[in-house]
Amino acid sequence: MAIAQLRARDITKVLNAVPALVAMPDSSMWVDYDSGADVLYIAFQRPQQATDSELRDDGIIVHRRGRRVVGITILDASTRK
Repeated sequence: MAIAQLRARDITKVLNAVPALVAMPDSSMWVDYDSGADVLYIAFQRPQQATDSELRDDGIIVHRRGRRVVGITILDASTRK
């Protein structure tokens, strides 16, 4: 959704997420959400250039380059709390 399309309540949701975002271990991140697939992609490096990916039991895919986590993919994102 483009910023121009945000409504006041959407801005409030974004602002509520700010404390969690600033507490992230990396200061740069890129977030993409595919509503059709209900998948949230978070990259900590662009490009990620992951050398390994691990699907965890909780539906999260962790992407690594060596020992460094360069991104995560969250399946069924809208159902998470």
